Amino acid sequence: QVQLVESGGGLVQAGGSLRLSCLASGRTFIPYTLGWFRQAPGKEREFVAAVTRSGGNDYYADSVKGRFTISRDNAKNTVYLQMNRLKPEDTAVYYCAAGPIGTVTPNSENYQVWGQGTQVTVSS
Repeated sequence: QVQLVESGGGLVQAGGSLRLSCLASGRTFIPYTLGWFRQAPGKEREFVAAVTRSGGNDYYADSVKGRFTISRDNAKNTVYLQMNRLKPEDTAVYYCAAGPIGTVTPNSENYQVWGQGTQVTVSS
């Protein structure tokens, strides 16, 4: 079983940047598609981005496309989410997740392992 631990959240002003990290331990996470999701207060969890094992195939929610970049370093068992030009509506708890092998999907039901989340707050 893979365990995931996120870090890098915090408070930032609108227009600023943050980089989230998610470190995997336990079994290797190399085969898995890795995704980032977020949940704002009073809202359902939503897909942010996902990347396949090689890093060659990624997929983004329309709301973050062009501002966020997902990447992974399999040698470090880490997946990253670089977030630029942050907006107050990006405020949420961000979760990383390990999901299906060989395909990217925005469907949270396809992800089996989840981290505990890291808070991102963007002030206006």
